[in-house]
Formats: sequence, C-alpha cells, structure tokens
Amino acid sequence: MRFLAITLIVHDDDRSPTERLREVVDNAVLAEELGFDGFGVGERHERPFLSSSPPVVLSHIAARTSRIRLFTAVTTLSLLDPVRAYEDYATLDHLSGGRLELIIGKGNGAAQAQLFHVTPEDQWERNREGYELFRRLWREDRVTWQGRFRPSLTDAETWPRPLQRPIRIWHGSATSKESVDLAAFYGDPLFSANVTNPIDPYAELIEYYRERWAAYGHDPADALVGAGTAGYYAARTSQEAIETYRPIFEARLALFRKVGVDPVFHTLEDAIERSSILVGSPQQIIDKVLRYHRRFGHEVMHLHADADGLTPAQHRAALELFQSEIAPVLRKEIPSRPFPEVSA
Repeated sequence: MRFLAITLIVHDDDRSPTERLREVVDNAVLAEELGFDGFGVGERHERPFLSSSPPVVLSHIAARTSRIRLFTAVTTLSLLDPVRAYEDYATLDHLSGGRLELIIGKGNGAAQAQLFHVTPEDQWERNREGYELFRRLWREDRVTWQGRFRPSLTDAETWPRPLQRPIRIWHGSATSKESVDLAAFYGDPLFSANVTNPIDPYAELIEYYRERWAAYGHDPADALVGAGTAGYYAARTSQEAIETYRPIFEARLALFRKVGVDPVFHTLEDAIERSSILVGSPQQIIDKVLRYHRRFGHEVMHLHADADGLTPAQHRAALELFQSEIAPVLRKEIPSRPFPEVSA
C-alpha cells in the first residue's frame, strides 16, 4: 500500500492566510521527510478554504521537495478552461521533474458554482467534456475540437508540451456513478473520497467501477483504486488516542451544527466503529485498514496532512508513529503497484 497526505487548506482560525499557506508547504516537506509517497492539495473556491489555486501551491512545494509525488485533490475540471488547466499543470509537471498526478472531479459547493456559473444540471457534462479535451491536449501535439462549453479549437498547439506522456489522472468520486463510469471508460484509476458516510456506499461505487471497467473491455487486474480517510490519530493505547482526539471530534461536530449540517456520526465511538476515521493504537488502525481493504481492494490511502486541532508535537508524533509501526505492516500486507518514475 502507498500513502498520501492531503489538505484542503481549511482556514478557520486567527492566523493569516500567509501563515496557513506556509504551514501547508512545511507539512509537505515533513511528509517527504517521514516517507509518505505523495502530498495532495484540494481545490475549493469558497470559505473556509484557501485552496483555490493548487498549481501555485504545488509549484512551491515542488521547489521545497525532491521525491514526493504531487497530487491535486481534486482538480475541478467542471469549472476550469481545459486549455488553461493543461498549461498550468504541464508547466508544474516540468518544474517538479515529472512528479505530478491529478485527481479530477466536478467539485463541491454552491459558491464555486456561482463564481463560475456552473449549474447542477450541467456540472457533470462540463466535467466529462472538460476531461475529454484535457486528455487530448496531454496526448496530441495539435488538437481540433468542438464542444458546448468553450470555444472550439482548430489545429491548436499548446505549450509547454508535457514531460510525462501521458500523466496519470485519477477520478475522484464521493457519491456519483457519473465520475465512476468516466474513469472506467477511459481505463483510469479511481479515488474514493470515503470520508463522510459509512463504508457501504463507497464500496458499492467501487464495485460499480470494477463492473464498468470490465464492461468497457479492460483487464480487471489493471483496475487501480485509492481511498480516503476521515481523520487520523494514533497513540500507544486506544485510550490515549481517544482521549486526545475527542475534543477535536467534538469541535468538528460543533462546526457542522454552526453551518447547519447534520453530522452522520454523532459520537467519536460511532465514527471509529463505522466511518473511515483512524483513531486508536497502531494495531487497531492496521486491523481497520485491512478490513476496509477487503471491501475496496484499494492500493493507495490518504491521511489528513493538517494537524486538525492537534499540537504540532502531537501531529508529528502521530505521523512518525504511522510511518514507523503502521505503514510498514500495511505495505507488506497490501501489495501495490509502483508509482511512475521521477524524470531526471
């Protein structure tokens, strides 16, 4: 199994945006130091997120790191001009030495729809059309194309031409069969959000992905799945882990109530039992990931990159414990295909 650290760059405290963004870059450096395989930055266009420009953030991270792969989580192609997105990410791929991987999706939130004039009725079609053009731009030196949502292209040439030919693109999925079917059609990997609900709806979407994958004529052995987690904190004993994490979980519930969201899990114990949250001793976390793997068959998993209410010392200690006692067991128990080689 391989492991990513991912942030949506939530900004809900008294620090300045400058301080929060610098923390994100420092966390990426820490993730590389501790042995994570990848670091991801989300894309959102509303409060309380500072993640409206992943290419810029990831470019700075690329300059501060040398090995770790760089992910978007997710790139919202339903909102973006595919040509401009291609130019940004092809440039970033060169600057990072070929370390970039994209996770695409339609995105979430009413504010971003208002900013970009994307409606619930057309967002899926925009995502599909945007991806089809984006995919061609990465593979073809000149493109002639016509669609509904941007001006047509005639023998268009885009620069720079890519370093990775082609780049690997994952499809992020939380609830929809549309994104799952798009991934299966093109033979692309799937990344299940797996953060809000119990395991069953996510497992059903992954099963659907594998069914559609085979229906489109791909070798079932080639399907590749990743999955998220809703939170992480490990300590030597479950009692210590729960005691430390409980106020963080309670603060999350309070935030949900403040914004009018009814949480799916009302107690930490229920979340540990039924959600993807990883809180407990190293062995408890290993057992839970293996249990989820039996349903998902996933080879890649993400943890939250942010301290999420922990002190810096607690955050680092928990990540160090993950890499020293949890990750080695999971890497051994769950074989995974290698990530692409970094270019010289």
